[in-house]
Amino acid sequence: MPFFEPEQDDYREIVRDFVDREVMPHYARWEAAGQVDPAVWRAAAQRGLLGLEVGPEHGGMGLRDWRFRLVVIEELGFAGAAALNTGFAAHDDLVLPAIQGHGSEELRRRWLPRMATGASIGAIALTEPGAGSDLRAIRTRAVAAGDDWVLDGQKAFVSNGSLAEVLVVAASTDGGKSLTLFALDGDTPGIDRGHHLDKLGLRAQDTVEVFLTDCRVPAGNVLGEVGDGLAILRRLLPRQRLAQAAISWAEAAGALRWTENHVFARRAFGQRIGDFQNTRFTLAEIETGLDVTRSYLERCVDRLDDGTLSPVEAAKAKWWAGEQAVAAVSGLLQLFGGYGFMEEYPIARAFRDSRVQTIYAGATEVMKDLIGRDIARRHH
Repeated sequence: MPFFEPEQDDYREIVRDFVDREVMPHYARWEAAGQVDPAVWRAAAQRGLLGLEVGPEHGGMGLRDWRFRLVVIEELGFAGAAALNTGFAAHDDLVLPAIQGHGSEELRRRWLPRMATGASIGAIALTEPGAGSDLRAIRTRAVAAGDDWVLDGQKAFVSNGSLAEVLVVAASTDGGKSLTLFALDGDTPGIDRGHHLDKLGLRAQDTVEVFLTDCRVPAGNVLGEVGDGLAILRRLLPRQRLAQAAISWAEAAGALRWTENHVFARRAFGQRIGDFQNTRFTLAEIETGLDVTRSYLERCVDRLDDGTLSPVEAAKAKWWAGEQAVAAVSGLLQLFGGYGFMEEYPIARAFRDSRVQTIYAGATEVMKDLIGRDIARRHH
């Protein structure tokens, strides 16, 4: 049975047209500026690319089939728009489900319609200068003050950080004994955003530091209950990690397409580069790896949709697809020779962009440790 149904095939045409018209003609300019044009978010929403799961009561379609999200990820990945792919994933696969699943009705009414239309962009602020994957080491503090909470701290590597109008912030509560998630309006007094970080890749992704100083937040902006932060993140992160795995796969699959076109058009020593055995072996190895990974991704998507995707399954997808993307894109760039080192070729950008896939949203080592601890538990 085909994984996608006719509805997703029709949707793919809409997404592909959006990418061709609204994304790629502007991508070089966005990279130079260090962020995408906010208008592209609204254009994406108008085409039905954002907030598909937002319910009709909040202005959305209530579409909970993640295969539609996968189509968006694939088409952006095939085109080499990794920065926008990452931004959409933070918005759609972390912030939106955090508010929809754990926010009060007031928060949902305030933010979900705007997130579904691209009028408000979401960001999540977890990482700190001294706390990456170790969320228990978070030093940002939230102290109760009457009907409010007062937040103080610093967040690092916040994707969508400069454009975001709603930030989900993780802060330590109860004197450091627990973690709580807060939804903050982007214009809340006390929020300060740093300059765009100068990154190796994802240059069109607005990544910044966020500083919180005496930032007063209403108690109603707590997601879930006070102290529920880690439990909520455990429920949210498998979806985000699956999204990043899919981005890795699509990025590498797109690079494979470009490389095939190049090696079977360019000639050397009297024959096409693609006719050399070394080239064929490289292409065969990478395509095989991508096909195997794809099968596992589809299984994970099915489990996400039926509510059974486990953190361990998502961790396997995340680290495996990320490592594969880094290796595949590097091997494919080699087949371009000197042209692969030129910025005018998309393979060069893919090489820069892919490197982060083994680092963010859960480093490979952290994913392996999560899986390994699960294996060890089976032997207690």
